[in-house]
Amino acid sequence: MKILGPLRELDQILRGEKTKPESLRRASLEISLGQILGMIVFLGLLYGLCMSVFSMTQDYPGHEWQIIASMVKVPALFLLTLLITFPSLYVFNALVGSRFEVVELLRLLIASLGVALSMLGSLGLIVAFFSVSTTSYSFMILLNVFVFSVSGFLGLKFLLQTLHRMSLLTEQEETESSIKETTSPVHSPTEGGFVEIEIVEESSKASSNMASNFSPKEAGPLAQLYGPVLSGEVKTVFRCWIVVFGLVGAQMSWILRPFIGDPNSEFAWFRPRGSSFFEAVYHTFLNLFS
Repeated sequence: MKILGPLRELDQILRGEKTKPESLRRASLEISLGQILGMIVFLGLLYGLCMSVFSMTQDYPGHEWQIIASMVKVPALFLLTLLITFPSLYVFNALVGSRFEVVELLRLLIASLGVALSMLGSLGLIVAFFSVSTTSYSFMILLNVFVFSVSGFLGLKFLLQTLHRMSLLTEQEETESSIKETTSPVHSPTEGGFVEIEIVEESSKASSNMASNFSPKEAGPLAQLYGPVLSGEVKTVFRCWIVVFGLVGAQMSWILRPFIGDPNSEFAWFRPRGSSFFEAVYHTFLNLFS
């Protein structure tokens, strides 16, 4: 069945099979962009449907349209945020001399979104459960903010951990290459032989230390790795970009609101521009306990 292909592709990402050292050696990140994008849209639609359950339990003018609005807006939120932030990431990445090409970056980011949407989709039924068991609009807003935050955090952690793995493999390959170059020259059987053994031993230790970062216990895509990490510039760029991605995503959700549907207002595809995401969350938090 055609649906099994995208599911299998996403399952391999979640289980860490796509980010194992042997897989990353063959290609930077061997995923099908079309299949993962399809799963991102499907999981976004699924979570949007669960989100809209709250509007189904309310009786305000046009509430039935909120089902379609929520289903369309959830995948749009992630894809539009990626569209806006990706050019800046590519430029920053190129300026610091990172080896990641545009296609590699895109594959990595799409895979990260796949992880985030998988988490989001898996929590959909929990959101639907609370939707039918409470009438508090403020509580549902904060619950969804929490669910989106957790999902986004896991997706971005997958991004950093995969970058870490790719960086370790690159360094390991460079070390192995230096071993071959060191042992290739002809040398004397006495002093030269001693120097070669010493260099080989030091290089082997370095290579062994890097290989130990990929022990079987750390096969999961989010498993903590140890040892040399991304270079300072690359790490700084990606961390800055993650903050930018989070800020743009938060404001994008504010622009695309309402996602749930306010039971005290008539249905609208979009609300007028004003205030900000963070200010709205702060006031919603205060309203929950007032």
